[in-house]
Amino acid sequence: MAKSYWLINSNRSEVKRFMKNDKSIDGFFEYMFIDTGKIVGGLGNKPPVMTNTVSVEIDLAREIYERLLSKGWRKIEKNWN
Repeated sequence: MAKSYWLINSNRSEVKRFMKNDKSIDGFFEYMFIDTGKIVGGLGNKPPVMTNTVSVEIDLAREIYERLLSKGWRKIEKNWN
């Protein structure tokens, strides 16, 4: 499984997961999946409910990641099973 990078918003209600697409169809362009999820219960008790997934080019994913960090999102480690 590809390594994933997680961000959480400032009020701890939403997460974003960034994960590289290792199975690129064209084999030339690299893509990242960006998943959006809602926190259910307390953080760490249950995994987030993933509500949306988009596939974007690596450069755009980097821009989105940096933009979210500048808006107060924080890096987190996955801590649920």
